[in-house]
Amino acid sequence: MLRAQTALETKLLLRNGEQLLLTIVIPSVLLVLFSAVDIVSTTGPGKRVDFLAPGLLALAVMSTAFTGQAIATGFERRYGVLKRLGASPLPRWALMTAKTGSVLVTEVLQVALLSVIALALGWHPHGNPLAVLLLLVLGTAAFSGLGLLMAGTLKAEATLAAANLVFILLLLAGGVVVPLSKFPGAVRPLLDALPISALSNGLRDVLQHGAGMPWGALGILAAWTVVGLALAGRFFRWE
Repeated sequence: MLRAQTALETKLLLRNGEQLLLTIVIPSVLLVLFSAVDIVSTTGPGKRVDFLAPGLLALAVMSTAFTGQAIATGFERRYGVLKRLGASPLPRWALMTAKTGSVLVTEVLQVALLSVIALALGWHPHGNPLAVLLLLVLGTAAFSGLGLLMAGTLKAEATLAAANLVFILLLLAGGVVVPLSKFPGAVRPLLDALPISALSNGLRDVLQHGAGMPWGALGILAAWTVVGLALAGRFFRWE
């Protein structure tokens, strides 16, 4: 049942044109655009793609695990889909696990596509693959918890507006395409504590600078994971 539901959730996600645009097309277009055109000045040695690729990998995780999942789950809750599935032989934990599984499948496709594009643009990644994997997994868990919390507490229309607004704000202020060093020092500690900043900076430290295990970024993501999943489990409403 879990395998079948995961396959179904993945098909529904990939067939949704709006979600496909958000999760795959936008990060890919941004990667090509900002790598080819000097719109935003980046920091550090190397090509712009070396700075941008890790940040847009983080954006891809957020777009799927948080924005896309929050919107889809919010409208499923509104139309009674979750209530009916919750009353089926499929356990509720299995339904949430299937949604997480569909997110992971989509992210594999995103990471593969963005990596191919970045490599074609001259990207030269470095670092420990295990560190990258840990960052992506913890980032997915953190954003999934926050997305489910939003979808399970707000109305569907409010979730749609809030999830897209958060996506835009974190794209601009989360270290994805604009270095956090460009922001005033007074807000830097707040921005550094955001999950998107931790994920993008952690990936950048490993893939661009060849750093070891980014314990600071992993710690921030682990904290957001615990808080997000705990609050989602406590306040999520199925109808």
